[in-house]
Amino acid sequence: MVLLTLGNPREKFWGAVLVLSVQGISLSGIELGSFEDLVSMIKAGDSPSFGVVFFPMHRMERVELDLADSHIPSLSQRFTAKTGLDPATVLSPQISTRADHER
Repeated sequence: MVLLTLGNPREKFWGAVLVLSVQGISLSGIELGSFEDLVSMIKAGDSPSFGVVFFPMHRMERVELDLADSHIPSLSQRFTAKTGLDPATVLSPQISTRADHER
C-alpha cells in the first residue's frame, strides 16, 4: 500500500501497486480525498468503489509506503480498524483471484 503524490495537476492517491515500470505506475485505489467515503461505503455494506489507474512517470512526484508515523496510524491501519478488512485484499481483488487460479 502506497501514497502517491502527482504533479500537474496536483493529486494524491492511496492504493495497492499493481505494476511499477519505467513508463509509470498502475494502482488499484482511490483519490486520497475519497478515503472516508470508501470506508463509510464498506461499513454500510456497499460494494467498494475504486479504480485501476495508470499514471505516467513524468507525473509522479513522490511514492511512499503507507506506514505508521510514531503515534499516527497509517491509512491502511485506519482502514482495517474501521472496516475489519485488509485494504490490500479489498483494493486488489484481481491479484487475489489471479493467484487463486494459478494454484
